[in-house]
Amino acid sequence: MSNFSKSLLSKDVIALACGAMIGWSWVLLTGEWILRAGIAGAALAFIAGSFVVMLIGLTYAELASMMPKVGGEHQYTLRALGYTPSFLASWAVVTAYVTVCVFEAAALPTALEYLFPQLRTGLMWTVGDEGVYLGFVWIGCLASVIMTWINLRGIAFAAFIQGLITLGFVSVGLCFLLGAPWSVAFDTTTSAPMEWAGMLSVLVMVPALLVGFDVIPQSAEEINLPARRIGLLLVVSVALAGLWYVAITVAVGVSLPEAQLESSRMATADAMASVWGAPIWGQIMLIAGVLGILSSWNAFIIGGSRVIYALAESGMIPKVFASMHPRYQTPHVAILSIGVLCFFAPLFGREILVWLVNAGSFAIVIAYLFVVVSFIALRVKAPEQSRPFRVPFGIPLGIVTLVLTLGLLTLYLPGSPAALLWPEEWVMVLFSIIVGAVLYRRQSSK
Repeated sequence: MSNFSKSLLSKDVIALACGAMIGWSWVLLTGEWILRAGIAGAALAFIAGSFVVMLIGLTYAELASMMPKVGGEHQYTLRALGYTPSFLASWAVVTAYVTVCVFEAAALPTALEYLFPQLRTGLMWTVGDEGVYLGFVWIGCLASVIMTWINLRGIAFAAFIQGLITLGFVSVGLCFLLGAPWSVAFDTTTSAPMEWAGMLSVLVMVPALLVGFDVIPQSAEEINLPARRIGLLLVVSVALAGLWYVAITVAVGVSLPEAQLESSRMATADAMASVWGAPIWGQIMLIAGVLGILSSWNAFIIGGSRVIYALAESGMIPKVFASMHPRYQTPHVAILSIGVLCFFAPLFGREILVWLVNAGSFAIVIAYLFVVVSFIALRVKAPEQSRPFRVPFGIPLGIVTLVLTLGLLTLYLPGSPAALLWPEEWVMVLFSIIVGAVLYRRQSSK
């Protein structure tokens, strides 16, 4: 019998996944994407990346409907590939999810600075070229405590908060899209030059930006819906998030001239102010970005804690991480562990933000690779098993998805224009590998 409360309905699932995938980057980084790749190049990068993630999402959807159990990737790879591959895939997911949570803890004070510049007070030290300020640290640490508390209180409460936050930033984003000058969008987009190297650098970010749909299979045991609906909602959520990024990117590109894009620190907010003709609208957009940080953060605490729980339940990491709160039915030790890491993240300042995104993106693509292989393996090993959400073209689609995922993975490797930075980003990846290896060796030797 499940230890988890089945509380999530369709609206909760969509809010959870879309809130995870959309987050803050659409407010913070849109101008950078356009300057790197051009309007058309950035849009095409999101279309191409979303297509690959959509194919990966289809494999997830079938597997989630087959095995609606907490832990998602952990369950699929354990059944299809065995103990060690399952640990590798699951630990890659933990790495990706925890880096997102840590990112949000450091990003929130940075976002609030645009609204409250006085937060940049009390210089403590520097990391890289960026100062670490006491005001930032207090905000990040306090938010970490609050987000941890929300998740300790149970999935129903966390889902309720998620729904409110997601509704808030989506409403603001739709207001911007409604006011954008779409009548000139085609001419402006097609006449702007495309930078192919820049397009690749945007493309490698897409898996990190769209990571979050897999929060659905992580919490599948807490979803009170038919198995087929779980798979369908997963696919719908990827499509909605991909469409959101493309629409926002094009809308910003056609709303601001290139000179203003180059000088803007927050292009989406400036575009919102330009579209509606008043600076206050830019402030409202910044508030929407803050809400996006909170929605993504909340979702990844949910997903990350469930993967850690599943690893502990299988005996791959210490059993204490599978402890359940007697009242709230939450994996409270796993949640607290993520909360502690988030609490200390603001001490490293904003310099680590881009490093975290890229390192986490690399980790999640590795997890995707294992899941796609598991999809193919189970189509071969268990062709007759019930699949409430059955993907058409089965093995051929799996092979195409595998090739595309491998191609995506190569973009992070040395020699690619978008390779991970050495030493910063590779050190983060290597640190995660070392921690995982220590835990795995300790448990396997028992």
